[in-house]
Amino acid sequence: MRRRQLLQVLTDSREPISGGQFADMFGVSRQVIVQDIALLRAEGHAIDATTRGYRLASGPAGVRDAFSVRHAPEQTEAELKALVDLGIVVKDVIVDHPIYGELRGGLELHSRRDVDLFLERLDQNGGHLLSVLTGGAHVHTVEAPDAPTLAAGHRALAQLGILDEAEDRR
Repeated sequence: MRRRQLLQVLTDSREPISGGQFADMFGVSRQVIVQDIALLRAEGHAIDATTRGYRLASGPAGVRDAFSVRHAPEQTEAELKALVDLGIVVKDVIVDHPIYGELRGGLELHSRRDVDLFLERLDQNGGHLLSVLTGGAHVHTVEAPDAPTLAAGHRALAQLGILDEAEDRR
């Protein structure tokens, strides 16, 4: 019953809803909400975890790709804003850790505001970017309305000098 209600709240909401907000709403722990979301996803519901909370995934994007980059943490804001300014959604970040293998973090960054909130949360919580584990190397899964927009994102990252060498040769 709670999962159906949670799904209805997501359906009705235009803004992401945090795990803490859901926990308060339903009188359960945040971990219970995380489990509910996992079960709803397993049932086939497309639920994104964003930096601001959960939301139903938007309709199909035009095209999806992955950009391999390497840069210092100080270049993160420029990297992410260059992409979202073009209308590219930064879905996640992936690093290939030498011990743990692939580590992935959901981002769902659609706008400069999303980027600012992500960076603020990182700073407020004393967090570190996943890319610090791999000397700055990481991959972003991205979505864009069309192939020319993806190509513009590729050029923007090349101009910043942060594309991985193998990516830059494509």
